[in-house]
Amino acid sequence: MADDYLVRIGRLIRDARQHRGWTQTQLADALGTSQSAVNRIERGNQNISLEMIARIGEALDSEIISLGYAGPMHLRVVGGRQLSGSIDVKTSKNACVALLCATLLNAGKTTLRRVARIEEVYRILEVLGSIGVRTRWINNGSDLEIVPPAELNLEAMDTEAARRTRSVIMFLGPLLHRMDHFKLPYAGGCDLGTRTVTPHMTALRHFGLEITATDGTYLAEVDRSVEPKRAIVLTERGDTVTENALLAAARHDGVTVIRNASSNYMVQDLCFFLEELGVKVEGVGTTTLTVHGVTHIDRDVDYAPSEDPVEAMSLLAAAVVTESELTIRRVPVEFLEIELAVLEEMGLDHERSTEYAADNGRTRLIDLTVRPSKLQAPIDKIHPMPFPGLNIDNVPFFAAIAASAQGQTLIHDWVYDNRAIYLTDLNRLGAQVKLLDPHRVLVDGPTRWRSSEMMCPPALRPAVVVLLAMMAAEGTSVLRNVYVINRGYEDLAERLNSIGAQIEIFRDI
Repeated sequence: MADDYLVRIGRLIRDARQHRGWTQTQLADALGTSQSAVNRIERGNQNISLEMIARIGEALDSEIISLGYAGPMHLRVVGGRQLSGSIDVKTSKNACVALLCATLLNAGKTTLRRVARIEEVYRILEVLGSIGVRTRWINNGSDLEIVPPAELNLEAMDTEAARRTRSVIMFLGPLLHRMDHFKLPYAGGCDLGTRTVTPHMTALRHFGLEITATDGTYLAEVDRSVEPKRAIVLTERGDTVTENALLAAARHDGVTVIRNASSNYMVQDLCFFLEELGVKVEGVGTTTLTVHGVTHIDRDVDYAPSEDPVEAMSLLAAAVVTESELTIRRVPVEFLEIELAVLEEMGLDHERSTEYAADNGRTRLIDLTVRPSKLQAPIDKIHPMPFPGLNIDNVPFFAAIAASAQGQTLIHDWVYDNRAIYLTDLNRLGAQVKLLDPHRVLVDGPTRWRSSEMMCPPALRPAVVVLLAMMAAEGTSVLRNVYVINRGYEDLAERLNSIGAQIEIFRDI
């Protein structure tokens, strides 16, 4: 029995390594061991400790083990079923993690409503808890209460949790106001190629923050004599970069102007939250933000982040690829208008309700009904742009949609180094996706989807795209090791089952 377990564990490790594109030697180098040892582990010929399995999982960014469970989570999908009924969009994952980081600005109690219960949020909560922040779920687990300590204990930080999320980089903005010296581990998250932290450093240097990178850790030093003397121009119109600059400006004694700022949905939610803390932010929704900082914040605040436009796009794509009629409720339409305009040109049959306000009182929502449609490939290529353009995270869903349309679609995912490559995983499900270069794919449709068994791509949105294609494919498919999906979606399988999908969660160890 023990030998059987070793073989099955070895197979999981081998599959995760191969999916990441690593050789046994590369994995051995990351673990500080030999290639022959990795070979024995993968063949099930070597006893292996839980510590080593955890180290392998961290190196491969793959949940080989899960404490408290029998093993990594997989999905068994019976496809070819139409969806029906209605489903609500959950709150924004990206807004929730930014707001959790922003609570470090506040000495008072923060209550966040309908927080997404996802792995990314759990990792941030683990980090916050380890440094002394008290957090608890209230109201039957739907809302979250956060109370910071008088002094943070950064030496006790849970570095393992911190390394599994890129969001921890947004601790820089709040922490520079609380201590002169501190350190943070390198940020992790999806495997999307090199995503430089230089824009963060460039922006935060205006507040006296200097970073030295050494041995997997950022060492931070703050010079209190330095403050912004002119407008901060971001070198990248990134969401987290803008959020970090906002968090730094929020407690700066004076007025800070941030130019080339992102105006995306999570940035707007952060601005609305800062206003609840007493920080005046002008220009919300534009690329120039003017922040009137408050040196000390001690307020009990109650805030409800808005719904997630990327989840809304996921559900819309699910309806398209399964040729279903589905009503998606609480869709933040102002962050999906370009996507809907492109889909209209492709022939999407849909209906929109009148607009109404989200619980934050600011974001515009609609209910969207999608019907089976005969789609044609778009004339122009699909490519992302900063808001109000087509959302960067929504680009992968157009691969599945284009595969369901008549004709040829060029998708140019210029932002990330690797993400377009993961879209070729759709070929194993019957699609015709040709990789032109690391950023461009050519998709020919329509597709006769077929079932398959495969490892989950190590990037969130391509992983969900593969799951949606499995839902369209006749027969039974298996998607292995779906931790990356759980990072960004709450109970996705169960919620899809509630509208007619047939997805079973299982573990094999």
